[in-house]
Amino acid sequence: MKFLHLGDLHLGRSLGSFELLEDQKYILEQILRIAVEKKADAILVAGDVYDRTIPSEAAVELLNDFLCKVSESGIKVFLISGNHDSDERLNFGSTLIRRSGVHIASKYGGQTYRVTAEDEFGEVNFYLLPFMKAAKVRQFHPSDRIESYDDAAKAVIAHMELDPKARNVLVAHQYVTGSDGEDPITAGSEVVHEMTVGNVEKIYASTFRVFDYVALGHIHSPQKLGRETVRYSGSPLKYSLSEVKDEKSVPLVTMGEKGNVTVELIPLVPKRALRHLTGTVEELLHGRELGNTEDFIYATITEEKKRENYMGIFQQVYPNTVKIDFQREQERLPEEMSMNLMGEKKSFGELVSDFYKMIYGTDISEEEMKLLREVGREAGVTDETD
Repeated sequence: MKFLHLGDLHLGRSLGSFELLEDQKYILEQILRIAVEKKADAILVAGDVYDRTIPSEAAVELLNDFLCKVSESGIKVFLISGNHDSDERLNFGSTLIRRSGVHIASKYGGQTYRVTAEDEFGEVNFYLLPFMKAAKVRQFHPSDRIESYDDAAKAVIAHMELDPKARNVLVAHQYVTGSDGEDPITAGSEVVHEMTVGNVEKIYASTFRVFDYVALGHIHSPQKLGRETVRYSGSPLKYSLSEVKDEKSVPLVTMGEKGNVTVELIPLVPKRALRHLTGTVEELLHGRELGNTEDFIYATITEEKKRENYMGIFQQVYPNTVKIDFQREQERLPEEMSMNLMGEKKSFGELVSDFYKMIYGTDISEEEMKLLREVGREAGVTDETD
């Protein structure tokens, strides 16, 4: 049994003022070619399919086109919702398209959606667990003691009636740490743009030890958590400057008999890369090695002389320049506002406070912070109390 593990597609996302649909279509076509060439039996998509709960028409069309092509290739799809997705919208038509081998689980309803596939070694059970909140799990299993997200995950697994002797695969979209509680490596976009990581309670990787492979979504940096078979695939594209050093890939998982699982990371090559350039204007615009000038560019200017219309000047050479900042200004700004330090981990309250002060030039009031924390808890992006 072979399958590809994807996550955090964020279809419809933009990079600054630049739409990424063309780049996303390019990378999805590349992934489909890999699936066909490697003779994959399935593609797993671990949530955050769309970038927002109400996706654009173009984003919906892109997903539809991808799923149709995968289905036509005879490859199954196991897809779950993430915290960015709308349960209802992602679930629309799921019962009908299930006949085409596309299985969608968008909402936890007390039992985990399971799909069983077969190969020469017997059955493989795929458990599809969409993004869940501890409070929601508590509603379905009131007799279980659920005080944390880890408790919630254990309760969910306990109600799966799972056979530990069988080959079991879990697809989930949660904040999972190493078995020793060590936090996963975040690229920064999860913190700066989503304000979720580090605030949603942790689920320990050891909670999933009964599974032969755990396909995770939610963290944009590809990585394993302890063993090779518990991992975040990472996003297929770089969605923020803080991901500039990430090496994007798609895991190809091969399952043999029980206990025999191998993972091969296949590199993904984007249509346009994301680069961070640092230097004087002369060095960056007239250097010998400009690279692909169609790449997305973040530039940090080191010279002291102030010029007008830096963006216009840069876009004559790099038309897809996303943002320009200045080294001398970085030295005066708080660390979290420097492009070089965007990945700094902050609590939900600190992120809101910093953003509010940057926009309004004053500190947020206790009443406003209380309201925003309440909204954050309702949205499932923080468990901070007042």
